[in-house]
Amino acid sequence: WGEGVIEGVAGPEAANNSASSAQMIPLLSLGIPFTSSTAVLMSGFMVHGIAPGPLLVTTNPEIFWGLIASMYVGNVMLLILNLPAVGLFASLLRIPMRILMPVVTIIIFIGGYALSYSLADLVMLFVFGVLGYLMKIANFDLASLAIGLFLGPMLERGLVQGLIICDGSFVTLFSRPLAGTFLWLAVAIIGWGIARWAWNGLRACPQTGPSA
Repeated sequence: WGEGVIEGVAGPEAANNSASSAQMIPLLSLGIPFTSSTAVLMSGFMVHGIAPGPLLVTTNPEIFWGLIASMYVGNVMLLILNLPAVGLFASLLRIPMRILMPVVTIIIFIGGYALSYSLADLVMLFVFGVLGYLMKIANFDLASLAIGLFLGPMLERGLVQGLIICDGSFVTLFSRPLAGTFLWLAVAIIGWGIARWAWNGLRACPQTGPSA
């Protein structure tokens, strides 16, 4: 390992490719995106009025089975294209970032403007681009933000429906066996994350003591 062994390259890439296909399972079956790429795909579904979830097979079977068929076709096409063109793809990695990033940025802005020909979309694209850059510098998880943008409205609707059923009482939500279990688990996970973040921050602080 670390000396050019082909198994060391093939193993992680095989795991990466298998994960990209497996992440479609919760999106198509539950309508929940667990990664940033599936969140982008779900946004495309919503633009076209398609609701991923358990009813997707019956309401839009052509979309469901088309996606599954595209995975098989895509793997075969990647094999056919990558074998003769692997050298060309590897040479793309040698392009300097000072050249690649401006080209990618121009393409992104052209795509954002071509969607609705609105300058407001370009402003929004710029604002969220700066926000994403600052979050990356601060080591925030961008995938969690993208997932939260889609699951937030669903959570809000579910909370409102639950409060209507429980006559506006939060205590009833936490006291029900199934709902209470998931809610207390969510509270415990959030509390554990905050406690670990605070503990790591305290450990990272320089220890100051009396000088000799």
